[in-house]
Amino acid sequence: MTSILLIHPPVAKPGEPPPGIAALAGCLRRHGIACAQLDANLEGLLFLLDQEPPAADDAWSKRALRHRHANLTALRSPELYRNVDRYQRAVRDLNRALELLARKRPTIHVSLGNYQDEFDPLASDQLLQAAAHCRRSPFFPWMEARLPPLLEALAPEWIGLSLCYLSQAVCTFALLGFLRDRYPAIKLVLGGGLLSSWMGRPGWNEPFAGLVDRCIQGPGEAPLLRLLGYDGPITGAAPDYTDLPRADYLAPGPVLPYSASRGCYWNRCTFCPETAEQNRYQPIAPQTATGQLARLCRDLRPNLIHLLDNAVSPALLTALRDQPPGAPWFGFVRFHEQLADVDFCRQLRAAGCVLLKLGLESGCQAVLDAMDKGIRLELAARVFAAMEQAGIATYVYLLFGTPSESLAEARQTMDFVLRHHRAITFLNLAIFNMPIASEEAKRLPGTEFSPADLSLYLDFVHPRGWDRRSVRTFLDREFKRQPQIAAILHRDPPFFTSNHAPFFSGCFPWPNGENRKKSEPDAHFGAEK
Repeated sequence: MTSILLIHPPVAKPGEPPPGIAALAGCLRRHGIACAQLDANLEGLLFLLDQEPPAADDAWSKRALRHRHANLTALRSPELYRNVDRYQRAVRDLNRALELLARKRPTIHVSLGNYQDEFDPLASDQLLQAAAHCRRSPFFPWMEARLPPLLEALAPEWIGLSLCYLSQAVCTFALLGFLRDRYPAIKLVLGGGLLSSWMGRPGWNEPFAGLVDRCIQGPGEAPLLRLLGYDGPITGAAPDYTDLPRADYLAPGPVLPYSASRGCYWNRCTFCPETAEQNRYQPIAPQTATGQLARLCRDLRPNLIHLLDNAVSPALLTALRDQPPGAPWFGFVRFHEQLADVDFCRQLRAAGCVLLKLGLESGCQAVLDAMDKGIRLELAARVFAAMEQAGIATYVYLLFGTPSESLAEARQTMDFVLRHHRAITFLNLAIFNMPIASEEAKRLPGTEFSPADLSLYLDFVHPRGWDRRSVRTFLDREFKRQPQIAAILHRDPPFFTSNHAPFFSGCFPWPNGENRKKSEPDAHFGAEK
């Protein structure tokens, strides 16, 4: 008998295996606890795409439905990623087909990375309604077909669901409702990043107690081990992906997600939920991490490693330089002196680094200082120069509408990006949300975005009048219309964004040694020269 079945529910990007349940499986098995894993997100989306297509009136829908299986195959092949336009068309066509095949009712909207219907994912009573009316879910036919034979074969005592993203919330509760109704003897446990944030919210009052037997806040390994009867010492373990269909994900080869830490070693940015929720930084020793990565690469032979750390530490970067893991890799880093050294960046590139994600947030020093970001723009400029010379692609994150910003500071950010556009391969633009538990929320007047009891952010009165509408107007009418910036934004992979960006870095080492075709003027590494 399996002690626990670990489930990753819909809907999230299906480009790589889910790291949360793999990390739990690795730890449980290390300590002698039998478990199994199920990626309900991948299986559910593929199930929908395999249904009988509805009648379509427009040419786009007809084409998308007709070619959906061919596009699925293409997204798993390197050839598609060598042409930006063909890739973008295939992804958008596949997403269109998914939207049409999943639309059981006008209120249902399913994409390759999101889910919406009539239930509010930020209201606990609405989520309980989603559980009670699980038959309304577009994934209900998959549940009926897949889960009974699986549960009969495994006979688990517990089923654990990992709720990490808001896009998973309604489908997670529909799945919980199905399980509670059909299998009342099986105990249900709920965890994951989003649930942890909800449980840390002021006023949390266990709203799911009647549906779920146990909710777990924070890292789940130790609580799960205790829940399942293990009372000995707990040691770290590498994630275990052996149960998951690694060849079925929508990527040109297996991707290995790996986390060497929880939390952030900086942990001071005033806008960050990690700071507001007071999440403690918990790193793995760099030598342990590189050893685990080497073993995982030998066993799984990935085409790409995705480092999931909120910020890969300088110590781990040095360890990766000295002990290359054996596959191309990318991850999120902070701007620091180590990365301003061209020789060090070249060594990272030689060790497999193809892309680094960087949270610049603003090109105005006063705004960065007000956020306690710990970045000097002079250093950021040197880091960009070093990465460009070393051939490492960059995925840069910008945040507009923070309390210390106005139109003048936003234009400084635009000017900074324009000065360094050659070194910026991809851009992510976000508008600031005030974390409900942050210190700034106590100082600025405002109201919750939603009256629902699970809302995590506030809509505040901006002290400088730089409200969300003004920010959107600036981005749409000024920022995005700069030719150099428009070229960068055009390169961003639709729906998969940074998860697929390494394949378009211009330096990804494809197995046959050929780089992606450069048939478009803006399809090469870096912006237009």
